[in-house]
Amino acid sequence: MGLFDFFKKKPETPTVKVEVLYPNTWENGEAPAEPTSLAAEVLQPTAGQAVEIVLPTHEEVAPVVTEPVAETETVETVAEPEEAVVAESEAPVAEVTSETNLDEGLTKTRKTWSERWNAFMANFRSVDEDFFEDLEETLIGADVGAATALQLTDELRDEVKLQNAKSKAEISRVIVDKLVEHYRSQGVNEDASMHFAPEGPTVILFVGVNGVGKTTTIGKMSARYKAEGKKVLLAAADTFRAGATQQLQAWGERNDIPVVAGEPNADPASVVYDGVKTAIETNADVLFVDTAGRLQNNVNLMQELAKMKRIITRELPNEPQEVLLALDATTGQNALQQARLFKDSTDVTGIVLTKLDGTAKGGIILPIRNEFHLPVKWVGLGEQVGDLQPFDADDFAKSLFGSLLEDEK
Repeated sequence: MGLFDFFKKKPETPTVKVEVLYPNTWENGEAPAEPTSLAAEVLQPTAGQAVEIVLPTHEEVAPVVTEPVAETETVETVAEPEEAVVAESEAPVAEVTSETNLDEGLTKTRKTWSERWNAFMANFRSVDEDFFEDLEETLIGADVGAATALQLTDELRDEVKLQNAKSKAEISRVIVDKLVEHYRSQGVNEDASMHFAPEGPTVILFVGVNGVGKTTTIGKMSARYKAEGKKVLLAAADTFRAGATQQLQAWGERNDIPVVAGEPNADPASVVYDGVKTAIETNADVLFVDTAGRLQNNVNLMQELAKMKRIITRELPNEPQEVLLALDATTGQNALQQARLFKDSTDVTGIVLTKLDGTAKGGIILPIRNEFHLPVKWVGLGEQVGDLQPFDADDFAKSLFGSLLEDEK
């Protein structure tokens, strides 16, 4: 080695940084203990790379901006409408305030049901095969699904004969009673409750396509559970959609809930891993994981989802896990197709039906429960935190068909 070689600056070791972001304030004014991260195991850095966990100080909350590490494999993203980023001035408050009445939330769906029903019964002449064919078409038009409509029509043929219903009022009563019975009976053996570990964190993983409201639902649900006294943590595993992490951070800041996040385009599984480890070390009760929107037929992204599940199961083998599929009620039969394919490709434990207040297609709940036996656990009935409500089949059926029952008295 020459004399001048001795003074040459040695190259710096490239570093992969993983950030843990917290709200602007901490309890008692103290930052949480620095979490232990095994991100190196998940990120699998190449020789000469190091992994650094970045925890901001009490005064410094903004994330440290670093250059993303070049990836060796590009994961294809789904070209679908993006969820809007929650602006600072529009971010929700943490309080769970008054809830939208279910009757109000189902106004559009109930109006559509009533209009279709009145139009159908206005043409009633007699109980014959044409009558039942028209009934089947009416049910399909109300978004109950072709298979469910066929099943209901067959059952009603027998029920009408059994009760010897002949008049318009009698026929109407039999049909509406059967619809109410179906909405209620489909949930007899399903478990619509949320399951939590007696000790340690429970992971709630959100899946679904882009634009269905996964991030917004996480923000509302996390605020609700925090208001109930649970210690909540969020993990921003949607590292590909522009603004996804910032949107979740906005919810975290407003609700005073810490957010675990990684670099843009980082391996989402590494964020999940750090989220689980942080949840364990900070004694969190619930960890919400936001994932990238994906089409159910995209093999790479579904494999990525399976990888996240394996990490969660490995780190928390004995704790309950929820995998909630978010579906946009306004998409009607498209939501039904999404439910079918996601159920086949991942272990979905329940459905969150969003934007129910903005659609006339609320009838989609019946085929989801009837055909796939997936419990609808939550419904979104408005913009406020309290408008995300647990689903109750009895209340839903009463609200949807109550006016029809009263009309036939």
